[in-house]
Amino acid sequence: MAGNEVSINLGSSRRSQADTATLIPHSGNLEDSNRRGTKTTRFKDDDEVLEITLDVQHDLVAIEDVKAVEDGGSGHGSRFDGLSIVSPSSSRSGKLASKLRQVTNGLKLKNSSNKPQTQLGKNVRKRLDRSKSGAAVALKGLQFVTAKVGHDGWAAVEKRFNHLQVDGVLLRSRFGKCIGMDGSDEFAVQVFDSLARKRGIVKAVLTKDELKDFWEQLSDQGFDNRLRTFFDMVDKNADGRITAEEVKEIIALSASANKLSKLKERADEYTALIMEELDPDNLGNIELEDLEALLLQSPSQAAARSTTHSSKLSKALSMKLATNKDTSAFYHYWQEFLYFLEENWKRIWVMTLWLSICIALFIWKFIQYRNRAVFQIMGYCVATAKGAAETLKFNMALVLFPVCRNTITWIRSKTKIGAVVPFNDNINFHKVIAAGVAVGVALHAGAHLTCDFPRLLHANDAAYQPMKPFFGDKKPPNYWWFVKGTEGWTGITMVVLMAIAFVLAQPWFRRNKLKDSNPLKKMTGFNAFWFTHHLFVIVYALLIVHGICLYLSRKWYKKTTWMYLAVPVLLYVSERILRLFRSHDAVRIQKVAVYPGNVLALYMLKPPGFRYRSGQYIFINCRAVSPYEWHPFSITSAPGDDYLSVHIRTRGDWTSRLRTVFSEACRPPTDGESGLLRADLSKGITESNARFPKLLVDGPYGAPAQDYREYYVLLLIGLGIGATPLISIVKDVLNHIQQGGSVAGTEPEGSGRTKKRPFMTKRAYFYWVTREEGSFEWFRGVMNEVAEKDRDGVIELHNHCSSVYEEGDARSALIVMLQELQHAKKGVDILSGTSVKTHFARPNWRSVFKHVAVNHENQRVGVFYCGEPVLVPQLRQLSADFTHKTNTKFEFHKENF
Repeated sequence: MAGNEVSINLGSSRRSQADTATLIPHSGNLEDSNRRGTKTTRFKDDDEVLEITLDVQHDLVAIEDVKAVEDGGSGHGSRFDGLSIVSPSSSRSGKLASKLRQVTNGLKLKNSSNKPQTQLGKNVRKRLDRSKSGAAVALKGLQFVTAKVGHDGWAAVEKRFNHLQVDGVLLRSRFGKCIGMDGSDEFAVQVFDSLARKRGIVKAVLTKDELKDFWEQLSDQGFDNRLRTFFDMVDKNADGRITAEEVKEIIALSASANKLSKLKERADEYTALIMEELDPDNLGNIELEDLEALLLQSPSQAAARSTTHSSKLSKALSMKLATNKDTSAFYHYWQEFLYFLEENWKRIWVMTLWLSICIALFIWKFIQYRNRAVFQIMGYCVATAKGAAETLKFNMALVLFPVCRNTITWIRSKTKIGAVVPFNDNINFHKVIAAGVAVGVALHAGAHLTCDFPRLLHANDAAYQPMKPFFGDKKPPNYWWFVKGTEGWTGITMVVLMAIAFVLAQPWFRRNKLKDSNPLKKMTGFNAFWFTHHLFVIVYALLIVHGICLYLSRKWYKKTTWMYLAVPVLLYVSERILRLFRSHDAVRIQKVAVYPGNVLALYMLKPPGFRYRSGQYIFINCRAVSPYEWHPFSITSAPGDDYLSVHIRTRGDWTSRLRTVFSEACRPPTDGESGLLRADLSKGITESNARFPKLLVDGPYGAPAQDYREYYVLLLIGLGIGATPLISIVKDVLNHIQQGGSVAGTEPEGSGRTKKRPFMTKRAYFYWVTREEGSFEWFRGVMNEVAEKDRDGVIELHNHCSSVYEEGDARSALIVMLQELQHAKKGVDILSGTSVKTHFARPNWRSVFKHVAVNHENQRVGVFYCGEPVLVPQLRQLSADFTHKTNTKFEFHKENF
């Protein structure tokens, strides 16, 4: 209980003994929920002993008795019954009072809801709850020095001072960097001014001693000190009152520090909101106690929140999430190995099979040429070249299968093969096979050009005799003879073309990450990748020619290159023909919206017979931008919608030009509409529609997120624009909630008949993390729709704005206050403009997984992530940890983003 101590002052003259609360909610079960009992503990300091008895009933705790006792245990001193507590002033000594404060500060106090409260005006106030439950919340919003910054203490600040000082003093402009408040120079300057104003410092520089004085105040953990510091920062004229103008200025300052431009634009509105709350008498200013009232939530609210699901929270705390007692290195690596096998067994067996086939083909052909006459001249070089050639033919055939998207989508949708084959990794497997092709080319071409041919040229006439059936009666005169032959120039041309395509397919070049000053920048990017990759048509034609005109094989049935390639090439050509016919007609555009964050939303009339699943994606072509380029985008509409929608973020040349051509046909939004520009043509084709460029659509194609229907519980995590496939899933779950939970008419094209089956998903948690406040406009309609129609709370929405400093930083303190006020009064979030409350900073993912595990014991949870790869290792590890250390199984899926 002593560990719950918080350093706040309870001896304020504004408080009365009668205001102390006695019913104490807690964050976990102290006893079984069906039992009632008492807990007694003692605190001893020298010869003084304080005994406290608690009455535990369900999830509530009441103070039964507090008394000072002698060492022998006989009680004497002040006692109280349930509704009163001994005052610090009536205790035997200062030490005993200190012990009593430790206890009362550690408990969460609650005023009796039945006690009438009267408003006596501004000069006579009811005592505010300064207990841990209230003060801890307030402290989170008033940390001028966060734990991360203040961990090293004054020593780190002094080191930075020595580095930043000029002639022994620290400039005002460098104050924020010195104390560790990076990225908020304007806010740090305001903190500097308030501290300097309080001390009568008028110069814009600080000595080391003055800086240390500043630091000690900022790092003071006391609530009263932080409250005073924050108040002084807002109170520019130091008159002890905060005017509306000063409130507006600090709102604008906080908005700038947190990169919230729209909040800054509405500073007048939010200023009025705060003044209405804290200045009901219209005096035109607020005082320190008013600000304190805003920070310290009402005891009933704090108690209500602290007692929510306390049984489940206790269960979460008791989960065996600690590591095993065996801490040996061998055990650790063994556990990691088992986790790896369990998560990657599909990939492992596929890769093992592929490698086994490659090795077997190489050995088979190697042994075959080891026993031929040519081995006597060319030796192991020819055996290596032919073994590599055999694996090369196999891989050149196999590399086409992972990019046959229609075939893969059909297999994963219509068969159970997906249970053992990781179709989600088709592109990764394509890259692995391409690496195998590169190895085969290097071995084959390298052995021929650097070993076989030179050895043949230097062979004597007797040794050359067995080679006459293959190279002619006359020995080749020089090296050029091999190069200019059909076998030579086709092979070299293929090597050059494949090298170009392989290099430009690397992320560094494909994503155009070269510096602007680099002369090669114009030769890279997606266009370069796309066009050079399609050189494979020439490569395959040359490969067939090269495989027919062989030096050492004359019989047709031994020329097996075409046999390897026949089926894969035929399948791939069929897919391209299907795509050509399926995407022949342009889709009809219904609505266009341009949103903040460079996002273009396109709403199209669903093509006839177009069926898809949430989580799938389509390819889009806009001939006004480029007649040949097709780019993939996740579908954001649900299968039950009568339209098809995508949200496209501008990240390259093609998407930038697409946004430009559509923006030209849009207009600014009217009242009640979101976005920067809009055009709504949903009533049908009009003359104005002619201004829109034509779009061709190809798809849908399978993606990892489409497997969400296999799970009763979903944990959906999206970063930025990565939320697009997950939004479709959220809408689909919502549609099935309204339809009664059956799946009908949402199978992909080619299903042959409409199927009906139960909809498995019963609970969905959606976490969306974005850096920009404007991003919430992308899916504002979906958020409002879920809040309105999800009566049973099946879908739990969590929006996180990572540009706002976490709740624990003074730079976001006022934003937190505004959000609480706005949501309480109007039910609308200040950032998203919806009823879904936005959280600040990134989520604590371990707490998220714990929350889901506690609520869904003995169930399978599908974790679907789409976004930048930076979060993948953490989410994958958490899924493995909670799967093995709780009775909830988490299965992780990531989108190739």
